[in-house]
Amino acid sequence: MPPYQPSADWQYEIPVAGSKRLPPAARYVESLTHQGYGFEAAVADLVDNSIDAGARNVVISFLRDDQRLVGLLVVDDGSGMNDETLDTAMTVGGRQEYGDGSLGHFGAGLKAASLSHADSLTVISRTKRSPSTGRRWLTASARADFTCDIVDPRYCQALVDRYDGLIEWHGTIVRWDRVRAFETITAGQADRFLNDAIEKLETHLGLHLHRFLARDGFHVDIVVEDVTTGEELDHRGVEPIDPFGYRISGRPGFPRTYTAPVEGVGEVALTAHVWQPKSPLVSFRGIGPLAERQGFYIYRNNRLVQAGGWNGTRSPEGHLALARIAIDLPAEANDVFSLTVKKDGVAVTPAFARGLEQARDSAGNDFASYVKEAEATYREAARRATEPQRKAVLPAGKGLDPRLKRTLRDELPELEGEDPITFRWDSLASDVFFELDREERVVKLNKEYRQVFNGGRRGGLNDAPVVKSMLYLMVNEIFQKERVRATHIDNIALWNSVLVTAARCELAR
Repeated sequence: MPPYQPSADWQYEIPVAGSKRLPPAARYVESLTHQGYGFEAAVADLVDNSIDAGARNVVISFLRDDQRLVGLLVVDDGSGMNDETLDTAMTVGGRQEYGDGSLGHFGAGLKAASLSHADSLTVISRTKRSPSTGRRWLTASARADFTCDIVDPRYCQALVDRYDGLIEWHGTIVRWDRVRAFETITAGQADRFLNDAIEKLETHLGLHLHRFLARDGFHVDIVVEDVTTGEELDHRGVEPIDPFGYRISGRPGFPRTYTAPVEGVGEVALTAHVWQPKSPLVSFRGIGPLAERQGFYIYRNNRLVQAGGWNGTRSPEGHLALARIAIDLPAEANDVFSLTVKKDGVAVTPAFARGLEQARDSAGNDFASYVKEAEATYREAARRATEPQRKAVLPAGKGLDPRLKRTLRDELPELEGEDPITFRWDSLASDVFFELDREERVVKLNKEYRQVFNGGRRGGLNDAPVVKSMLYLMVNEIFQKERVRATHIDNIALWNSVLVTAARCELAR
């Protein structure tokens, strides 16, 4: 570039006199810890990495030591990383190439998501052709001079061996220690914290990854592990929560696809749905306030990156609660749709609003007519007589299959702020099938009859779903009472007599 000559004319290009390298200061790491990642979004970002690595199984493990929560692991059976690729993954600002279908986008998720919640991030990985290797970031060291620890290879292999049922020839373990939220739990509150945290995580992952979870051959499990004994204290499989998973559309003729011509992108398909009014399904009512869940559901490479909201095209209104629209972002990079670093929203330019005004379906109906139909559906339902309400129940807890718990939540309103009813097998007298511990809200089942329900297979935490669901419905009201009446005691005796006889009949067969 020729030397700059002073001039009164406007300079359309900024003149420069050279260049110099300005690497980030170590305090840049501190900004990673303040990205505003919620706990569920942070864990979801780690699962995204597992999906990009081709994992078929992902296990999120909350680690307990007696009454304390000591850490969290995300373990997958993906392709894994060798020393070189692990260094790149752990480098702040490390350059990584993403394929067209990848969920990764900015290359900061692993570090930002993890360091937002933990003061120690360790990643251990192995591939088919390379041994186990590991790196660790401590926020204190990173803030000082970007120092990243190399984990002892013997420990890397030992941790991989600990999860050899999942990691065989390849896979990755992400480990969080000194998790700040865990260190705030007061004595005796670990169970309550865990139940709440797992419920929220299960819902978040089930919603944002529902298209992946609906596929055969991909599974995400959430477990609680005792690090001292290695025992699994809880195990839940994450089920897909489809925000468009209604049984019958709320209005004839829907879903309906509108095509919006968006300048700078091209034609964008908008699949408009109308939910059934007053639906009790978790996928409608259980994923957040209805005012926040109306509007656009935006996907990038089949991963939900925005769950509701109108992106400035209109304000949320109560009578639009049934309106949800699915949009798949185009694969090509563009200047209209911008994904947030946390993958929890999409910013749009005015070009999208202009395209929305011109959107039409195959019959020539504009998008505004859809909004009116969704609103009319809501108002018509509001004028109808109130539908019968089912009585609220205590929530279902440990010992019930996650799919069964989700159905119970779909069908029955839950009492808020109440401890759940849990199930466990125990040693009881032969003439007793079950006992109730009302103080702990536990249904104890006689393990003498466990084999009746497992067909000779080894029992698991969530086995015998039929008998457990029946007992849950039968005894729920009894757990809610302040004191047990004579009629309740008589019913329990009756049910025990019948169930013991039935179990013995089955054993005799």
